[in-house]
Amino acid sequence: MKISIIIPLYNEESTIIKLLNKVNAQKESKVDLEIIVIDDCSTDKTNELLKKNDELFDKIIELKKNLGKGGAVRKGLEIATGDYILFQDGDLEYNPEDYKKIFEMLENYKAEIVIGSRFLAPEFTRVHYFFHKVGNRLITLLFNVLYNSTFTDIYSCYLCFKTELIDPKKIKTNGWQQHAEILATAVKKSKVHYEVPISYAGRTFDEGKKIRARHTISVVYTIIKKRFF
Repeated sequence: MKISIIIPLYNEESTIIKLLNKVNAQKESKVDLEIIVIDDCSTDKTNELLKKNDELFDKIIELKKNLGKGGAVRKGLEIATGDYILFQDGDLEYNPEDYKKIFEMLENYKAEIVIGSRFLAPEFTRVHYFFHKVGNRLITLLFNVLYNSTFTDIYSCYLCFKTELIDPKKIKTNGWQQHAEILATAVKKSKVHYEVPISYAGRTFDEGKKIRARHTISVVYTIIKKRFF
């Protein structure tokens, strides 16, 4: 089984090498990892560090113009060759040591989609913003009602899905709502879905967290649009 790990990056000089070492440490005999990094025109030393440590990844895309996380993800999907896709942020909010839980669902339960949930009794979770959690709960509830599912954390970074479920050429969005578009498309095309508990060490805004409450509007619109159109 081959899994493409897609890692979009923008100004992650403080974490990227430690993160890539953690990803590489998850390689095992039964799973072939294809590590793809996309540098979204970083202005710090991210690109320099990647070039000095090119043994830590298999493929790199260096964007000449900042496309945002969604645009970077799309570029990664276009060159991925794995049987499955797994998203990984460039910071250390999510721990690659949790991959093994996702891989178990793929190997033993033939899962087509696996989400790493921060709300399924994880070993630990950093206390984070109240309205972020409320917003996540609301959009997850909306998704479950419209798609007849029982997810607990649809906006977790750790979304893993069969590559054949998503055609990157047909993705319409590039912003924060792209995650909802990909998940909705994959759910409509598949039947076997799982969640696993993961730990979470979320960042504050001062530490670089980028998502804001206003992004919820486009996410809700995308969830509804993909369900009915």
